Amino acid sequence: MSQEVSRQNAREEAKPYLESGNATGWFEPFYASAAGNPHNISWADLAPNPNLIEWLDREAVHGDSRNALVVGCGLGDDAEELARRGFVVTAFDVAPSAVVWCKERFPRSSVTYEVADLLNPPEDWVGRFDFVLEVYTLQCLPPANRPQAFLELGRLAAPGGQLLIICRGRDDQAEPGNLPWPLSKAELSQFDVLGFQTLSFEDFLDEKADSPTRRFRVLYQKQP
Repeated sequence: MSQEVSRQNAREEAKPYLESGNATGWFEPFYASAAGNPHNISWADLAPNPNLIEWLDREAVHGDSRNALVVGCGLGDDAEELARRGFVVTAFDVAPSAVVWCKERFPRSSVTYEVADLLNPPEDWVGRFDFVLEVYTLQCLPPANRPQAFLELGRLAAPGGQLLIICRGRDDQAEPGNLPWPLSKAELSQFDVLGFQTLSFEDFLDEKADSPTRRFRVLYQKQP
């Protein structure tokens, strides 16, 4: 199945849930309907995200046993990469089928895989993580739900901890279009009032995607 067909299937799966105001309910039926075939999941490359790898290599990132959280972990490749680099990793997805899939793919993993919803995360995660990674999850949430997602992301990072976001990008005045909805710089500026400092903001054309795609890669640090 092509990525565009899979993406269209995701839009059709999501439509009734989004129309009823359920921003995350469609993920579980979408993963379940894939029936164990990763080719039915448009974002499942069975490899760490290349824009994450590029950043980790460029910045020579070493986990040094710091606590990391992977948001919307999908099939687990980004979480496994952080673990390989020395982080103590917790990874979550709202879809139980995705979490089961991760555990089946990586049965001897050191990663703790859990079912959780970014819009209502476990309270004992608040302030716990030295490094929070969000790749392509915010862009799957309707713009109306993003302020809550930003707030929860901010709460999960420890004082002095870092948050890395990789997402589709758009101009502030541009229409967001269809799922996945690109984020604007104005939206992401909400982290400035949530106690974060922007360490770097990269706006680039991703030539590694199935078609050239504008991306933002933003690194924040939470104020101590």
